[in-house]
Amino acid sequence: MPAISQRGMIIPASPIRKLTPFADSAKAEGVKVYHLNIGQPDLPTPQKALDALKSIGRRTLEYSPSNGIKPLRDALVGYYSKFGINVSEKEIIVTCGGSEALLLTFMSCLDPGDEIIMTEPGYANYISFAVTAGVTIKTVTSRIEDGFALPSVEDFEKAITSRTKAILICNPNNPTGYLYSKEELYRLRDIVKDHNLFLISDEVYREFRYTDEPYLSALCLPGIEESVIVVDSVSKRYSECGIRIGMIVSHNASVMGAVMKFCQARLSPPLLGQIVAEASIEGTEEYSKECFEEYLSRRDFFIEGLNKIPGVYSPMPGGAFYTVASLPIEDAEDFCRWCLERFRHKDGQTPEGFTGETVMMAPAAGFYSTPGLGKNQVRMAYVLNKEDLARALIVLEKALQEYNR
Repeated sequence: MPAISQRGMIIPASPIRKLTPFADSAKAEGVKVYHLNIGQPDLPTPQKALDALKSIGRRTLEYSPSNGIKPLRDALVGYYSKFGINVSEKEIIVTCGGSEALLLTFMSCLDPGDEIIMTEPGYANYISFAVTAGVTIKTVTSRIEDGFALPSVEDFEKAITSRTKAILICNPNNPTGYLYSKEELYRLRDIVKDHNLFLISDEVYREFRYTDEPYLSALCLPGIEESVIVVDSVSKRYSECGIRIGMIVSHNASVMGAVMKFCQARLSPPLLGQIVAEASIEGTEEYSKECFEEYLSRRDFFIEGLNKIPGVYSPMPGGAFYTVASLPIEDAEDFCRWCLERFRHKDGQTPEGFTGETVMMAPAAGFYSTPGLGKNQVRMAYVLNKEDLARALIVLEKALQEYNR
């Protein structure tokens, strides 16, 4: 039998999804599983967007332009201007989700064997995209003891070699929820400028920033305007993960020209998704305000509850809807699997008809590149309503007690 590719063998399994078969088995038994493992918002998609989907009057669902339909790109220009980001529609390319935006950015800016520096823990799929593009990921470590703040300039300098082409950040951060300050972004700006690097900034979670500090996009950092590529998506801010609409935004015409050639090769982004995304941008300000307030309330409730469980520690996230927490265990992957395979919590509030409750979390070691780091940590997403979050906290505390016996 022919062997699969080396690329296929070394690409990592998703720490977010790899325990899904065990969760499916538990649910087949009638177990209530509280999904803290994945950032799938439970809030409704804007009604305006759903109405646009229902009222499509086209007789033919044709290819769209490879860089996306112009009305959507025009709407995005107005959207970005509200955040102090001044771009033209020619500096925006619509992609098949933020995932394709990242992959095409890697393919356009880096050659096989080039290196890109990112912080760890970091979004696990960045590593998968790097493997696909033949790019080497080098990491600098942020520490839970520091709240996952940006590592020092010295740490970045040590990681830079002659093959380094870019620094990749996620701000606000997935998986930690950390929000980089203006001072931290300016330190990155100086490193990028001094070493003639690209700065790739994943800003998918910009609406979810729990601070009074003014928002600062990497595109607004002075002196490196041609070096910045912003990756974005409508998935999280409008609860539209399934429409697969993302975008690449950059002032660098050469980068955008290279991206466009890759886009032409894959023909076009999803037409229906673009129609929904366009409808979501204007007239949904009240929707966005309500979503923000709900996630802020959930954050405060959930993080406070986590830190009340003996031996559990979570920093207070400054953005997004994730946290990485340390647990009083040695092996989080074993614990997460045990929760799904063997632990069944029952009490007076267990829903009728269920054989028990358990929690699903993402082992955080999968978000680190350095072996041995994050073994007692998990990433959790507070994308459930507060009633379910309260139950999940009870179940987690009981699971830790039982597991440690």
